[in-house]
Amino acid sequence: MHNWIIIGGGIQGMTLATFLRKQKGVAPEEMAIIDPHEEPLSEWRRCTEAISVPFLRSPFVHHLDVDPFSLNRHAKASLFGEGASFFGKFKRPSLLLFHEHCEHLVREQEIRRSWIQGRVESIKRLENGWKIHLENGSLVMGANVVLAIGAGEQLHWPEWAQQLQTDSPGSIFHVFDKELPKFDASQAPFTIIGGGITAVLLTLKLHKQFPGQVTLLKRHPFRVHDFDSDPGWLGPKYQQAFHNTRSYVRRREMIVAARRKGSITRELNAALRKQLRQFPRLVADGHVHRANRQKGITSLFDEDGSLIHQTGTAILATGFQPQLPGSSWLAPIIEEHRLPCAACGYPVVTHTLQWGPGLYVMGPLAELEVGPIARNISGAREAASRILQAQ
Repeated sequence: MHNWIIIGGGIQGMTLATFLRKQKGVAPEEMAIIDPHEEPLSEWRRCTEAISVPFLRSPFVHHLDVDPFSLNRHAKASLFGEGASFFGKFKRPSLLLFHEHCEHLVREQEIRRSWIQGRVESIKRLENGWKIHLENGSLVMGANVVLAIGAGEQLHWPEWAQQLQTDSPGSIFHVFDKELPKFDASQAPFTIIGGGITAVLLTLKLHKQFPGQVTLLKRHPFRVHDFDSDPGWLGPKYQQAFHNTRSYVRRREMIVAARRKGSITRELNAALRKQLRQFPRLVADGHVHRANRQKGITSLFDEDGSLIHQTGTAILATGFQPQLPGSSWLAPIIEEHRLPCAACGYPVVTHTLQWGPGLYVMGPLAELEVGPIARNISGAREAASRILQAQ
């Protein structure tokens, strides 16, 4: 039996694994990390590479390691050199440096020795721990289980886009779809639906590859912010009032209000404006309600039925669904063990993120306790620290 089972090998799960190894001395064989993919951080890498992220949005102290200055030291020792690895006054790390640092930690802490590839089918409570049933028939048992799952498999497809996909397969994709084809194998021109950082990064990437054949279709003015929530949420400035709020309905309202959903950074806004001077049709406004495809052309219409735009291939940059991650296999556990949930369906947990005996949460599942930063790298570090406090 393992001491720790971490379900999810993304940013959240890998942060906890590093903290357990370094701060608690947990050996690789005492820990199991269950994830559907062959390698740690596979989904993170796939999604960031799909939109060619140059620099992370978070500053250099947000990463997987325990020491906040670990990434900075790693940069000085790397081939890139510190100056070439960070951007701006907040020293935001390049994606390349961040990935190199992550791989360094995986090797250093022998994380792959703990890796179990598989999908969770069900979880059962034992007298002294938990038993995890995987879809391939394997069983994994452990004293403590941490749910570190994200919303990466819950892509948001508007109703009109779902209908278009059904009527005309291959005419529309989500940028984070695992079946996303190579862009040079798709029909130009391209229209990206969205107005946030993902949409802008994808627009700039495709515009460089297909100049004059890309349009970003957004429904609201660009929202320019350095971070996706106020930095005050990293400390007591906002967290104290959040924790003093006993109503989980009110906490959910605070989280929604704090998130700068669909926002972009200043340098991305500047980069897009620069391209707009030469390619004024690179950005268009409109809220799509209906779409159809005839003779190889997709037409997009607004709520009044007026034509907004025509394109060869539409690509959604519309984010993820807000519902509870892993609900298909979490629902029976919640019911059987009467795990407390708020009205929104998300876990109600302790300060140390304990949901039940030996059962902990991170990431989106922890946001009613950690707040709007829960899904971010900073939230992963906060969650890992809190879980270790319970030991």
